[in-house]
Amino acid sequence: MTVYTPALRTEAREFFKLAVPLTSAQLAQSATGFADTIMMGRMGADVLAAGGLASLIYFSVMLSANGVVMAVSPLVAEAYGAGQRQLIARLTHQGMWLALLVAAPAMVVMAGLEPWLLYSGQTPDVTALAGTYLHTILWSLLPAAGFTVLRSTVAALSQARPIMVTIVVGTGCNILGNYLLGFGKLGLPALGLRGLALATVFTWWGMFLALALYVLRQPRLGRYGLLQRLERPHCKTLGRLAWVGLPIGAFSGLETGFFMVIMLWMGRLGTDALAAHQVVLQTVVVVFMIPLGISLATTVRVGQWLGRRNWAGLRRATGVSLAATTLAMAVCSALYLLFPRQIIALYPDVNDPANGDIVALAMPLLAIAAATQILDGLQKVIYGALQGLQDTRIPTLLNVAGFWGVGLSVSYSLGFILELGSRGLWIGQSVAIVVVTLLFGGRLCQRLIHRS
Repeated sequence: MTVYTPALRTEAREFFKLAVPLTSAQLAQSATGFADTIMMGRMGADVLAAGGLASLIYFSVMLSANGVVMAVSPLVAEAYGAGQRQLIARLTHQGMWLALLVAAPAMVVMAGLEPWLLYSGQTPDVTALAGTYLHTILWSLLPAAGFTVLRSTVAALSQARPIMVTIVVGTGCNILGNYLLGFGKLGLPALGLRGLALATVFTWWGMFLALALYVLRQPRLGRYGLLQRLERPHCKTLGRLAWVGLPIGAFSGLETGFFMVIMLWMGRLGTDALAAHQVVLQTVVVVFMIPLGISLATTVRVGQWLGRRNWAGLRRATGVSLAATTLAMAVCSALYLLFPRQIIALYPDVNDPANGDIVALAMPLLAIAAATQILDGLQKVIYGALQGLQDTRIPTLLNVAGFWGVGLSVSYSLGFILELGSRGLWIGQSVAIVVVTLLFGGRLCQRLIHRS
């Protein structure tokens, strides 16, 4: 036991150097959606329902595009661990080209989604409001993808603090912009949902340019030549990035797409059900930033150990991340159960009789969410370890089986056939989380045993 204790302590220290700023950055970034939901709630139930639906669609498209370029993270981490400095620069340059290649079609897709919302059963008012939001916010997809490339490289080089600072400052600017443009303060016009979307566009461009400037001027990063010049597209490197990244993008799109389907089904249950769902989902999304940040750190640490071909270090990194996630998510689950009404009151006014149905529908959904928070966090961190191992294709298939196979079947059966409504849909997605966690856990064990 004493042989491994120093190594474990060292790993924990290095891990938390990455995990704390990356998790802080993710929490800060999620604060924008949190603030958006609060502001939408003050604008009325229709705006809350439409804004929640539109923002989930946006995040689904954005995460799919960003997921593809996230291949930069494990590949740069491996190159860093192996001491291959020139490869780090090449991966970053080609990652920027890949960002352009995925962002452009993603913008086209988002521009044409409004008619499909009507087809899915949404009301004309909700569809019109959601379309206004989507047509504006699509201009943030390109800087978001570029920022993801730079963030992935900087994190893989074990420099997570500038990422945290950039996102925290950007989030503050975004929330302020939301307030000014959404409600029309300081003489500005009240643009409602369009104002929230416009503030997000400005913020993504600002964060991308700020991080690019840091990369150019920071001496420790300057030696890698990351942005001093931009190489022409290199088919072999682009192909390697796409080989790892396309499954990550597909995974992100499938995962968020699953929750988008659940939200569309919620829309069929009425505006109050959709608004209640948005309240609980936004709370879960904020909390989910904790395991997401840990997952990003796990990908880097596992990738670095992979580059050094150190399998014992790789297993230690995985173990530390799983332990940290379990503890953090257990605390969050307890808060859900102890303070449900106070959490819901962050969004609509719970003392307003007009919001009574929303509160009544949201309370049981929050309890269901509490039951699966630990497993939800673990599945994300396990996937982060698999990304570090550059194992992205099989997990994507497991994602389809768990979320789209089991999850949608159970959700539809409970929600509509057995007429459990919103509770049935949430129980179904919770069952999906359990199944995916077990499948991912089995896959990781298989890979770690193979590496022993």
